[in-house]
Amino acid sequence: MTRKKVDLTYIKNDSKRKTTLNKRKNGLVKKINEINILCGIEACAIIYTPDNPQPEVWPSDRAVQSVLSRLRTVSELEKGKKRLCQESFLRQRIIKAQAQLRKLRNEIRKKEVTLLMFQYLNANNNFDNSRMIDLNDISNLIDQNLEKIENNISISQAHKVKPIAENGGETMSSLVNSVIHVEAMQHDNFSMDLNNGYGDEIKPLAEVNVVLSP
Repeated sequence: MTRKKVDLTYIKNDSKRKTTLNKRKNGLVKKINEINILCGIEACAIIYTPDNPQPEVWPSDRAVQSVLSRLRTVSELEKGKKRLCQESFLRQRIIKAQAQLRKLRNEIRKKEVTLLMFQYLNANNNFDNSRMIDLNDISNLIDQNLEKIENNISISQAHKVKPIAENGGETMSSLVNSVIHVEAMQHDNFSMDLNNGYGDEIKPLAEVNVVLSP
């Protein structure tokens, strides 16, 4: 069961506001105690209430002074990074909601353009009466789909070439050894021909007479 969101507005009823204050104050102290024990960090609370001129501190004055001393050593720039007030919190929530809204609008528009494109294809209609914004969105959608198809083809081809490349080392090595063996045999046969007196059949290029017939 999801927890109901809190309505962050000022409670006008005095009795209800005091009850909520005590409840929230005890819950806050409990959470600080838990994070102190579970995570082993220094944490404190200083709470000012309308009915008490002196602030309530937790866990003790000495512990609070220790935490405040460490806080004073932190630069203002570092403090500002993690400081969050009610206005900053609401601003972050608004920005997050706006981003989600833009995402939903883009998804809805993409579905609308896809449906429009298939309607044109099924009805064999031309685009003469279409709005320019629809034509641009259809063109962008087609480009995106073509890019995805090309990427899938490239990935598929890479997977097909990879096994060949892995086994190709042994195959290529055998092929090279075969070529070397054939060349060695040709060299031995050529040497035997020279020794048997057939070497004069191969003349240098300078001794060959070229006759051109008219």
